[in-house]
Amino acid sequence: MSRPLNKTQLLESIQKEYTDLEKFLAPLTPEQMAFSSAPGAWAVKDILAHLHEWQQMFLDWYEAGVRGDTPKVPAPGYKWNQLPELNQAIYEKYRSLSPEQALAMFRESHHRTIEFIESLPEADLTAPGLYKWMNRNTLMAYLNANTAAHYVWALKDAKKALKR
Repeated sequence: MSRPLNKTQLLESIQKEYTDLEKFLAPLTPEQMAFSSAPGAWAVKDILAHLHEWQQMFLDWYEAGVRGDTPKVPAPGYKWNQLPELNQAIYEKYRSLSPEQALAMFRESHHRTIEFIESLPEADLTAPGLYKWMNRNTLMAYLNANTAAHYVWALKDAKKALKR
């Protein structure tokens, strides 16, 4: 999967990966979505909650930037080299969700993210360092990482979760 270069490519890439993930999820029962092979191992529902939280974090970063604030990224108390710890905290935050709740939250945050992308001018998506928290990155890079690329990871890990 190559990195999208414009808004159209970004939306097409997201749609393709989202569709692939939804096709995988469609036949799963709530029991399958909640199956975890070992204590602390992520189930499909945990992966969906993870996707939701990362999309929400991105939208929060963006809103802070619009207000002129500089949010703590990736999250307060965490640096980019502490992603395993942050992801574990996300797992702990959502692990009691039901499969239905996790799926609904993921779908809602996906749709909010798509609406957000559609609302932005292409120039905002491709401008390096539009807000201070971005350093020299573009919104498109963050959005691709939090959607299409994350969906590829999620599908791979969800398949593994069911095989264990």
